[in-house]
Amino acid sequence: MHARLFPAALIASALLVLAGCAGSAPAPASPDSPSASSPASAAAASGACAYRAQGQAARDVTPPPAGETTSGAVTVTLETSAGAVPMTLTGDRTPCTVESFVSLADQGYFTGTDCHRLTTQGIFVLQCGDPSGTGRGGPGYSFADEVDGSEKYPAGTVAMANAGPDTNGSQFFLVYADSSLPPDYTVFGQLSPEGLDVVKKIGAAGVAGGGADGPPATAVTITGVTVG
Repeated sequence: MHARLFPAALIASALLVLAGCAGSAPAPASPDSPSASSPASAAAASGACAYRAQGQAARDVTPPPAGETTSGAVTVTLETSAGAVPMTLTGDRTPCTVESFVSLADQGYFTGTDCHRLTTQGIFVLQCGDPSGTGRGGPGYSFADEVDGSEKYPAGTVAMANAGPDTNGSQFFLVYADSSLPPDYTVFGQLSPEGLDVVKKIGAAGVAGGGADGPPATAVTITGVTVG
């Protein structure tokens, strides 16, 4: 399963709308971004998380038990070769997503993996979470979106990549400048100012070999994940 952030048509549209913003400083998080405490989906409201078998696992892990959730704000730090990236995850709003992310982190799924994709025009994100480094790898299970249609993607957003509705796995993206995307990607956290600075520097270095979409010129390896 190839986890994508957006179809080619959307990239073209975003380039037309946002090309003039590529050199501007990221704006602060929008005040009408989703509340960290209001559930983003029926699954979030009921706590009925389900982690369904999906494809071949890129690295052997055990899915969270059905119905298992994580609540409250969860502090996580991605230790990377480019610097530490602290973030806060929204367990109350997106309990299924946060439960999966924390479970994978605790099992060492992300450790030693590369952030395989950077985009630098129209959409400004660093994509990580695939041990295969191909953009096609996942944990061998999928789970439902936790969205309510109000999702926005300002600088500092932490969100899930997917291959279509309800196909979340392990791939996620870190937004380093305001990006225009449809509200189809679960927003499950926020980068700290220090974490955003690290990702902004990665974005500023550009894509390996030039271009606007591909492996980051600054290689980024997740060397560990600290939860709490």
